[in-house]
Amino acid sequence: MTTQSNSKQIIQTQGAPAAIGTYSQAVKVGNTVYLSGQIGLDPASMQLVEGIEAQVHRVFTNLKAVAEAAGGNLGDVVKLNIFLTDLSHFALVNTIMAEYFSQPYPARAAVGVASLPRGALVEADGVIVL
Repeated sequence: MTTQSNSKQIIQTQGAPAAIGTYSQAVKVGNTVYLSGQIGLDPASMQLVEGIEAQVHRVFTNLKAVAEAAGGNLGDVVKLNIFLTDLSHFALVNTIMAEYFSQPYPARAAVGVASLPRGALVEADGVIVL
């Protein structure tokens, strides 16, 4: 579902968790889509999945659902930001990311953070150009 206000469209899908704060799942302006951060919440239960590997997969699955709701896919991501509470999971994120993205990969940052919402271990956001 999209809601349009001037040149800004709000992107929303049930395929990803509902916003748990004062934000939209994504905002589309022109041919650019700004994807809000996704943590490893299951959209059906709104509960965090267990373990780092499951959370990384859920994060990318959630981002994929929002990208598709905006009319794109993960191949359209030009910038990805990944936030980890433990940077020792960096190699695992790379391995799992390769299951969702193919070359040429998007530009990316990976940042270690003290904590994330709901005790999540990983969060990612991104920018898509359609």
